Amino acid sequence: MSKDSLIRDVAMRLRLLQQSFDAFDEAAAARLGLNRTDLRAMDLVLAHDGPLSAGELTRALKISPAATTTVIDRLERAGLVTRARDAGNRRRVLISGTDLARAIEQEIYLPVGEAGAQALGRYGEDQLATILDFLETARQVQETQTARVSTNPAPPPD
Repeated sequence: MSKDSLIRDVAMRLRLLQQSFDAFDEAAAARLGLNRTDLRAMDLVLAHDGPLSAGELTRALKISPAATTTVIDRLERAGLVTRARDAGNRRRVLISGTDLARAIEQEIYLPVGEAGAQALGRYGEDQLATILDFLETARQVQETQTARVSTNPAPPPD
């Protein structure tokens, strides 16, 4: 198989992988009665070491502050996050995951991590280093292309 053919196959597998991530996120959101933005917000809050400010969440989600407030309201009503005023800055709102959110994380996402770790166990250290390098390169390419698409408006239809 030629290098060009292998590159095309890798690109197709990445596309299929992205679709499988999307399908999993859709299934998780549906199971929890959330939309995808709410699910992303919950993931960001849980992944953060300590409380996340509403402003940090707004920037990470790339939505307006008003939309972020709506997301936080929905997650709070669902019992997945709490919000509190920052003692040092009363205008700053801090968002934390609840025990229920952590339990959901364990139920839904922990098995994915465990299955992934088990699957990766078949690779040697050098192969894992190559996989890490590839994933970092792929992320950088994706972020560059996201910036390109975000800054260039679509051409008008003919």
